[in-house]
Amino acid sequence: MGNPGSGKTTTGKIVAQVLGKRSFDIDDDLLTPVWGTSVANKLSDLGEERFLEEEGQVLSTLDVQDTIVSLSGSNPLVYNAMAKIGEQGIFIYLDATNETILNRQKAMKVDRIVGMASGATLEDVINSRRRCYEDWYDIRVLVHPNDTKQEIAEKVLNAIDKFQHDPGHRSTRQVDKGLNTVTFLETVLQGIAPDGGLYVRGGLRPQLTLEDISRLVNLNYRERALRLLEPWIHPLDISPQELRDYINDSYSDRMFEGPDLAPVVHLKEKQYIQELFHGPTASFKDWALQLMPKFFTRAVKELSQNNVKYLILTATSGDTGSATLDGFSRHAADVNVGVMVLYPFGNISDIQRWQTTSIEGKNIHVVGVKGDFDFCQQAVKKIFRDSKLIETLDLCKLSAANSINWGRLLPQTLYHASAYLNLVRDCKISLGDHVDYCVPTGNFGNILSAFYVKEMGFPIRKLICASNENNILMEFLQTGIYRPSAFTLKKTISPSIDIIQSSNLERLLYHLSEEDSHMISNFYSNLTNTGAFKVNNRMKEKLSALFATGYATESNTKCSISNIFKETGYLMDPHTAVAQYVASQHGDMTTVISGTAHHGKFCDNILPIIDPSGDISSLSVKDLISRASKVTTRPHMNTFLQSMVQKNVLHKDVVPADYNEIVDIVVNFAKKL
Repeated sequence: MGNPGSGKTTTGKIVAQVLGKRSFDIDDDLLTPVWGTSVANKLSDLGEERFLEEEGQVLSTLDVQDTIVSLSGSNPLVYNAMAKIGEQGIFIYLDATNETILNRQKAMKVDRIVGMASGATLEDVINSRRRCYEDWYDIRVLVHPNDTKQEIAEKVLNAIDKFQHDPGHRSTRQVDKGLNTVTFLETVLQGIAPDGGLYVRGGLRPQLTLEDISRLVNLNYRERALRLLEPWIHPLDISPQELRDYINDSYSDRMFEGPDLAPVVHLKEKQYIQELFHGPTASFKDWALQLMPKFFTRAVKELSQNNVKYLILTATSGDTGSATLDGFSRHAADVNVGVMVLYPFGNISDIQRWQTTSIEGKNIHVVGVKGDFDFCQQAVKKIFRDSKLIETLDLCKLSAANSINWGRLLPQTLYHASAYLNLVRDCKISLGDHVDYCVPTGNFGNILSAFYVKEMGFPIRKLICASNENNILMEFLQTGIYRPSAFTLKKTISPSIDIIQSSNLERLLYHLSEEDSHMISNFYSNLTNTGAFKVNNRMKEKLSALFATGYATESNTKCSISNIFKETGYLMDPHTAVAQYVASQHGDMTTVISGTAHHGKFCDNILPIIDPSGDISSLSVKDLISRASKVTTRPHMNTFLQSMVQKNVLHKDVVPADYNEIVDIVVNFAKKL
């Protein structure tokens, strides 16, 4: 289906011939024979309203099998008929540009179609119909102005093949490739694979050409998000229409402040910051954790038995916890899901701790752990593999909201893609120009999602992995040796990347090893047994081609915050400052710096940097935010943060870094769900 002139009839005939199926055109093979006159004559005789009524009646009689059907341009306007014939197959939408449609209709000398009687122009009708087509399609195929009929047919054939032979998702440690893959919704529900590996989508990443990318430039964030996620999520898991609704609700203007979602602002020279901190918890985690609970709710309703409860168990290095609690409280209240967050009690900022422990909601529990993030994360992973505990929990199933959950990681690709599109839209670069992305990195999820965007075809030259003094990833990317046992965690003013063991590194290695699960299993077996592993030369070469690296000391980070503020009036949080410092070491390529958190979340550390003479030791959290809000309007204060400090701390539990004690808390909380 598609607008008149999109190529439905011609494409249908070619596709039918290739597949050895019957070709059937609604106008020529159904409407005209039934009416005994041409469709144009019928429209002229009846007028638009009566025409659509009779068209719907005839369309409802369609009963075909093993057939490629080319719908008329107005068929999707008739709801009941479309709903009926939709039970017989899938709808493929030939999504052609207005320019393409208008040029083809001019060549075909079309001067009137349904919808123009009211005086609307042909372009007005095309835009109106586009909204109708969006309500029905299962698969979108982009049609570009210079596409030949054979090229369009090839796109449709490829889309059908992908629909019928979906690669599914498999574990990074799934040695037996003969085992069944799991669906997208199953990855969301399970969180981590039973073998301890992480789920990834099988096969190649979805591919976009520059022409495909150009179609996204002038769309808004929500429209881009839909088109970018469609090739990642099979429509039988989540239909495009459901996905659109999830996206529109998750990324509404009431959830994210400002006129533009995930805006890219100029900092200095060729450096740009993508501000990812205008959401409800003021960090980049909101972009995934406002949408992921929608996926999880759908998965529970689709796959779970009525008497099964779910416990989302999450370790946070500072931002994930509050974003998880907020997202699930907002978007998963109608399913039986509890959320428990473990945070390193002494290793997050005062604002982060207040934010995490003051969130209200049904079935949530927050626990401070007297250990670091790595302990919290390893405890969560161990719990997922604890067969005795799983048996004890019985009908309470565990899942995760960290980026180890594929449904949490995937939405992070959207803002990285949008950053490039914004630069093109705002004429900062031309389509096809290469840029660098610099990401403050700890658990490797954020930069991995940028890797996926590069793999999809976006012109990203280098992914710059920015570390703080916990620079294990810098060492690994430079040497190919990963040795967490040789590092001792250092407490820094950028606590969200105070991480030694980076979970998502496993996914990257799986892709670069060409999905060699044996190799990945050996890596992580060596890591368990010896505290280290080393990649081969071929993988090391791939890492060098993809990544640049660097790290910022505490002094570097503080100087970056201070200097940029003095030069530009822009106030960065410490994590963004780490990335800005490292980006400055890598030449004059246009660079997108991932602005991962609002400076207000770290004002207890930042205020003394920009005003060393000021004494904040006696200030409450509320007073800290108040003072920070008066410092600058670049960026403006996050109003969600201002509201947060009015709340009381509700979650006061703090426990030793003891696995058994944490297990007891998990069991007791699960019993209350």
